[in-house]
Amino acid sequence: MINPINLFLLLLFLPYQLRLAEEKPNIVLILADDLGWSDIGSYGSEVETPNLDWLAERGVRFTQMYNTSKCNPSRAALITGMYAQQVGYGATYLQPLKNGITVGELLKSAGYITLWAGKHHGFDHPMDRGFDRYYGLKEGASNHFNPGPRRDNEPEPAQKRPDRPFYEDRKLMQPYTVPQDYYSTDYFTKYALQWLDEYKEDKKPFFLYLSYTAPHDPLMAWPEDIKKYKGKYSEGYEAIRKKRFEKQKKLGIIDESYSLSEPTYAPWESLSDSVRKVEELKMEVYAAMIDRMDQKIGEIIQKLRKQGKLDNTVFLFLSDNGASAEVVTIPGNGEIGSVGQWTSLGPDWANVGNTPHRFYKNYSFEGGIKTPLIISWPKGLGHENEVSAFPAHLIDILPTLAEIAGANYPTEYKGNPIFPAEGQSLLPAIRGEKSQREEAIFWEWSVGKAVRKGDWKLVTHGENAPWELYNLKSDPTEINNLIILQPEIAKELEIEFQNWKTRVSL
Repeated sequence: MINPINLFLLLLFLPYQLRLAEEKPNIVLILADDLGWSDIGSYGSEVETPNLDWLAERGVRFTQMYNTSKCNPSRAALITGMYAQQVGYGATYLQPLKNGITVGELLKSAGYITLWAGKHHGFDHPMDRGFDRYYGLKEGASNHFNPGPRRDNEPEPAQKRPDRPFYEDRKLMQPYTVPQDYYSTDYFTKYALQWLDEYKEDKKPFFLYLSYTAPHDPLMAWPEDIKKYKGKYSEGYEAIRKKRFEKQKKLGIIDESYSLSEPTYAPWESLSDSVRKVEELKMEVYAAMIDRMDQKIGEIIQKLRKQGKLDNTVFLFLSDNGASAEVVTIPGNGEIGSVGQWTSLGPDWANVGNTPHRFYKNYSFEGGIKTPLIISWPKGLGHENEVSAFPAHLIDILPTLAEIAGANYPTEYKGNPIFPAEGQSLLPAIRGEKSQREEAIFWEWSVGKAVRKGDWKLVTHGENAPWELYNLKSDPTEINNLIILQPEIAKELEIEFQNWKTRVSL
């Protein structure tokens, strides 16, 4: 028989317990820029990323998460749950998004405060597409220390253009005259932290989209962060790549089916002393940029811990494409890493950044389209330090957040019909209910294109270049082209690709 006192207490606290059970989680979505698959500690790197590693230990790491190989279509797919081609961003971002809604609009409809700090690389103002607050760069890349006019007592800032459009909510700052302590990663985080304080007493859950421009070039970092990596890369490309590969196996994010793809970097010993010195410094600065980003993610974690919101906050971390081999040449006046010098990482270190995969940003091979993905939610997932091999894509992020938030995807928005989201929620895969993806997934950017269905992937790069076929289960680093041995599978996948292209070419 139930004790009357216990029954009374149960009934007294039941409404509170039900409220807790129904409490929607906060969501923090963090996007890095041009970060390679192996560039953080929990994916094999020697770069110090203790805060991201902490999230990985308390969550799930995906080993087959895909982006689009290029920043602006990746960002369009991420925030809409649709292929970039469907929303008008297949080739350019110089027009409004169409045919869908943004994750900001969706989560706002579910009662969320919606916040966006950092890079946009799109046409629409975020506050016109469902976000309550916005601070950041509404373009592709800028000087990390000074995106505007030269400040007193410093060199001319190295810039593609000195008039990159920055916004503070709806206030346009173009050119953006920044204070002496400005650094892009620091200031994007600064605004995010201010908002977390501003809304800390609000009963609504929040969605924070923190979109860094690090470690995209120009390679620039604070001297104290660069100092931590002095001498770290004196062994050269091959030694660092092999160490990452061995660490990945120990971490369990790759297995014995993986082989190191053929390197594309120059032999370290073939470089002159002066060139090696430059290459070392480039990687030291690149590592420092990733380190600083991790430090700032740690500040977000600490803020939420202090506010008592950490356990019921979902964190997602990923990158918009693989490490970049692009090289931008702009005249400069300063040392690599400083405000006056625009320096790019280049193809040799990018090859290391994407260990163990082939190629880099702009390619539809695995090195261009693979991203780390960490999902951590202590209260909701109940998973710790797990690894998922489910094939996922950026189009899956919006449906995943919709399920987490209990948001219903509409059939129309502001009176206009919209397409359904293309992606699928990743929660069933995290729960172990799905191990394979039934539908094919597709890529097309510039002269690269690919389709994956099951374990088979058809891929090409270059005008009129032939298709290549790989079985990613037995050959995840795309070493053995099976197109001659399996022509029927190749033809089936090519038809799938052409049907997809016809469907999304609007």
